[in-house]
Amino acid sequence: MYEILNNGNLSCIFITALVRNSPSLSSRHHHVNTSALRIGSDFVNPSKSVKDLGIYFDADLSMRCHVQKTVASCFAVLRQLRSIRRSVSTSVYQALVDYGNAVLVGLPGYLYSRLQSVLNAVARSIAGLWRSDHITDTLASFH
Repeated sequence: MYEILNNGNLSCIFITALVRNSPSLSSRHHHVNTSALRIGSDFVNPSKSVKDLGIYFDADLSMRCHVQKTVASCFAVLRQLRSIRRSVSTSVYQALVDYGNAVLVGLPGYLYSRLQSVLNAVARSIAGLWRSDHITDTLASFH
C-alpha cells in the first residue's frame, strides 16, 4: 500500500534554539542544512515558518511570524466589520482575538505590544470610541 503526499499542503521546518546571550549560538538557524528532504519519492523544501492548527511557528520559535500574521488578519477583519459593527455581537470580536493565546506565554514586550494594539482596536470598535480616547477603563469593563 502506498500513500500519496499532497505536495501543495506539505511543509517542514527545522527548529533551532535561540540563545540570547551567546553571539556564536544566536544565529544557529542560519547554519542548518536547508536542502530538500526526501519523503518517499517526493521532495519537501524546508521553510522559515509553518502553519499548524492556525498557529504559525518560526524556525527559532520566537512567534514573530504568528504575531505578524495575526495582527494583519485581525486589522483586516476589523476594517470589514467597521461598517456593520452595531449589528455584530461581541462574541464575534472575542473569537477574533482568543484563539491560540496559550502559545503566546513569555512573548517579548515588542510583540506583546503589537497584540495589545489589536485588543485596543477591538475595544474601541465595540465601545464606539475614537482612536484618541482613553481605552484603559473600557478594557477593564470587558473583563
